Amino acid sequence: MKKKLTITIDAGVLSMAKQQARSRGISLSSLIEQRLTETGGEQPPSFTTRWRGQLRATRRNNQRHDALAGKYLTSKET
Repeated sequence: MKKKLTITIDAGVLSMAKQQARSRGISLSSLIEQRLTETGGEQPPSFTTRWRGQLRATRRNNQRHDALAGKYLTSKET
């Protein structure tokens, strides 16, 4: 579904954009949509991608680790 959008840009940029759209035989809206779609792929990396490989595993002979592992990782019998 298409939505209407009102933007404010410099007159020189508008003139240049209209000229580009005209030379390509497409509407100004289509030109802007194409450009935004192209730049949409340049998103910052996700949280997991940024942190992958940055954290080290805890040492297994650590008292705190042992206490937390005992509390959360062992299966409780009911």
